[in-house]
Amino acid sequence: MIHLKATFVSIDCAADNAETPKRSITGLAVPWNVDATVLGGQVVRFLPGSLPETGPAPKLLEEHAGLPIGLVTERVSTEEGMMFTAKLAENNTRANDAMALLTMGAIDAVSVGAIPTQFKYDKNGTMVVSKADFVEISLVTAGAFSDARIYDVAATAQRTQEGVWVEVPNEQEEEESTSTPTPPTEEKEIPMSESPEVVEATTPTPIFATAKREFVLPSAGEWLAAQLQGGSVAAEFNARIRAAAPNVTTSDLDGLLPTPIVPPLYSGIQGLRPVVDAIGARQMPQGGKVFIIPKVTTHTSMGQQVTQNTSLTAGQFIVDDIQVTKGIYGGYVELSEASIDWSDPEVLNGLLEDMGKKYALFTDDVAADALVAGTTQTTGNVATTDPSDWIQKVYACANTILASGNYLPDHIFVSGDVFAQLGSLSDTTKRPLFPELGPMNAFGTMTPSGREASVFGLRLVVDTNFAAKTTIVGAAATGAFRCYEQQKGAIVADIGSGASTLSRTVAWRGYFAPIMVDANQFMKIAQA
Repeated sequence: MIHLKATFVSIDCAADNAETPKRSITGLAVPWNVDATVLGGQVVRFLPGSLPETGPAPKLLEEHAGLPIGLVTERVSTEEGMMFTAKLAENNTRANDAMALLTMGAIDAVSVGAIPTQFKYDKNGTMVVSKADFVEISLVTAGAFSDARIYDVAATAQRTQEGVWVEVPNEQEEEESTSTPTPPTEEKEIPMSESPEVVEATTPTPIFATAKREFVLPSAGEWLAAQLQGGSVAAEFNARIRAAAPNVTTSDLDGLLPTPIVPPLYSGIQGLRPVVDAIGARQMPQGGKVFIIPKVTTHTSMGQQVTQNTSLTAGQFIVDDIQVTKGIYGGYVELSEASIDWSDPEVLNGLLEDMGKKYALFTDDVAADALVAGTTQTTGNVATTDPSDWIQKVYACANTILASGNYLPDHIFVSGDVFAQLGSLSDTTKRPLFPELGPMNAFGTMTPSGREASVFGLRLVVDTNFAAKTTIVGAAATGAFRCYEQQKGAIVADIGSGASTLSRTVAWRGYFAPIMVDANQFMKIAQA
């Protein structure tokens, strides 16, 4: 993650009205084609359009640490750079404190947090970023980009102890004109055509684009104070120690050197949902605990009129209701306020990422169980090492599915052990039945590392949430098995004894409901 800090220029403190006070900042987050030297000595340059104007709204933080105090509400990419407007939260103590510091000029810069996804290094070592994920903007006190500024601060009115809103005075507004400042028009551009030859690079670790300054080795008390603030403050402080004292050995700094956290955080799990992704998650209705799916249970009839002027074949058309009950799934973690304030942002981000992955895995398990339970048709046992028996059983499933509705199967769902069985099948000359390159006489292609595989002409879906020996052939595209979902995501709240214990609860939740609509479109291949 790259954190780029932009310098503050001017403020405009005003309340919109007594009932709906304005609490926002507007300015230039990062200029295009401008080089900035970051904390570790890396030079970074953002190209025009490298930060997106759409997508998830970046959060507004303080010093790249802690919980959000607001949200970026508008992003506009101009010729100069990425302009932004961010709104600070109301009825939030930290946002109120930040608003007060902004209006008095104590906080005079912002820092954009971005994760480069497409970039190159030129031969001078400059990281040239052409595409990045826009993650957050932080309020900071110093910046590396002198041309990046906050152009406007619209501050909220302040509430007195008696509960009355009063307008915040602003001497600067009286001295200056009321016109909105405009971004600087002169920009240092570095055309790509004049840039040195570039080479591809691997994904970088997070860096802080803070301007390098002269630094004096601190006392133990100064170092401890920086570590208690955590986040980018502690990281910057420790980096300056190393930069300012290159000839000092560790034995000279006993009691000062920290134990750093080196990102990225290793998780060890992937939040994949093979069954849900293969079926597709449909939008769940907002209201109601139960909703219904209409299903045709009796179709009309057709026949030949043998004798003219006689009645045609009589028939019926009956539609039944299938009830679907919403399920609530999620989990929570209780964090102390100190752990939030002192932890590296990478760890806190990792917490939310882990909760999202575990939610995905659990709901996919629910879908896998529902698919197995809803599939009632079963073949005889397959000889797992005999390719010809596998072919016979697959075609038996296809014939059974074909007989109901005239559909043919398109997916084969398997557990991990069956995935290994299929990949090990070979013909009489020991050639793989499903080779990676796929000759003309092959029944499909698959590799140990690939999920996009074709087996017997069916899309292979391997899922560890299936019990061993699970094989289901089905016409998934028909909608005979469905998954409905409404993801709610993360929520942070002070609940229960949170205030007295100085803790906060972080939860992740969502509504999910799988349902088998027509069991005739799926069939299991049994194993002994």
